[in-house]
Amino acid sequence: MNILILGSGGREHSLAWAVMQNPKCDRLIVAPGNAGIAQIADCAALDIENGGAVVSFAEENAIDFVIVGPEAPLAAGVADRLREADVLVFGPSAEAARLEASKSFTKEICDAAGAPTAAYARFTEAEPAKSYVRQQGAPIVVKADGLAAGKGVIVAMDEATALEAVDDMFGGAFGGAGAEVVIEEFMDGEEASLFVLCDGEDILSVGTAQDHKRVGDGDTGLNTGGMGAYSPAPVLSAEIEERAMEQIVRPTMAEMKRRGTPFQGVLYAGLMIKGGQPRLVEYNVRFGDPECQVLMMRLGAQALDLMHAAAQGRLAGARVNWADDHAMTVVMAAEGYPGEYKKGSVINGLGELPEDSGHMVFHAGTIEKDGQTLASGGRVLNVTARGETLSEARDKAYAMVQTIDWPSGFYRRDIGWRAL
Repeated sequence: MNILILGSGGREHSLAWAVMQNPKCDRLIVAPGNAGIAQIADCAALDIENGGAVVSFAEENAIDFVIVGPEAPLAAGVADRLREADVLVFGPSAEAARLEASKSFTKEICDAAGAPTAAYARFTEAEPAKSYVRQQGAPIVVKADGLAAGKGVIVAMDEATALEAVDDMFGGAFGGAGAEVVIEEFMDGEEASLFVLCDGEDILSVGTAQDHKRVGDGDTGLNTGGMGAYSPAPVLSAEIEERAMEQIVRPTMAEMKRRGTPFQGVLYAGLMIKGGQPRLVEYNVRFGDPECQVLMMRLGAQALDLMHAAAQGRLAGARVNWADDHAMTVVMAAEGYPGEYKKGSVINGLGELPEDSGHMVFHAGTIEKDGQTLASGGRVLNVTARGETLSEARDKAYAMVQTIDWPSGFYRRDIGWRAL
């Protein structure tokens, strides 16, 4: 198969790494890719949110299968354009991608499906939203309705922070994503992620993970796109996972099908777990980042077979072969992230690290210039390791971090602390 992966982050590097291990992959192109991806696959300059351009590229390059990494092309309808052109694609339609692209749409679906989630209200103007905050009190959660690259959620522990978040969102801090705001009940408990492949009819769980959203050790500081992750997540026991599938995922998929917009791709259910009961925090319609990195580390070559089965509607006969293992990824980010940060600092020491089924550095925000690897984003590297135990995976990952010479970078030193 000739395969095209759309995206340029650590998620896409890990997808490319897993796909390349499968003998069914003859040629792999990643658009636009990054410095790490360029070491294992061909990279191509392409506007991945332009469905017509993606279809033309796929046809010109005899692409058999397209895997869409990030959410923006899905929300823009790229998967729809590919399907119209009879190109096999892994990723939901634009209508089904609203499960991530619109928080209020997800709430509406949960109401219809009877899926347990936080109580909420939605607003299109600041003043009524602020009145609601004052009426409900804190802690409370304020969310930009649209796509905000994982940053449009403020968990406000006091009223002043919530009111400021409302003003920021309606004031354009998250662009068009904040034109509508959803305010939710604060749910306490432990958060974890469940990843489920869907083919429009059948569903298959492909693993659990837990990521670390806050920028600082001990889960302190600002929310980020994720500072590290590990898999599996012990809090998501087999019993709780089955409960989440029966009470949340299956009813959601049935409701999407009932509406004539069946979901095909990967559904990421962010869950809050308390007293053995899962409630939905949010849906994403693609693999999480950095959760994808630990899932791919554990799944390896079979990841391609599973995604291909989902795209072809063959999930009923698919099975995941799990090793009894653990994986952890530690994000190295540019100093200043998630606020303002500088680009262009040099990263040394990457060539001295092992690259095998137990150790990988997935590049998230890098470019190559004059033979050097430079930081080009906020989250820059995902230092990932696998072990028989979580503590072994952690020790391997942090040993790799120590080898990387990047004075302009920082990382959390406590990834995995909840499970460990």
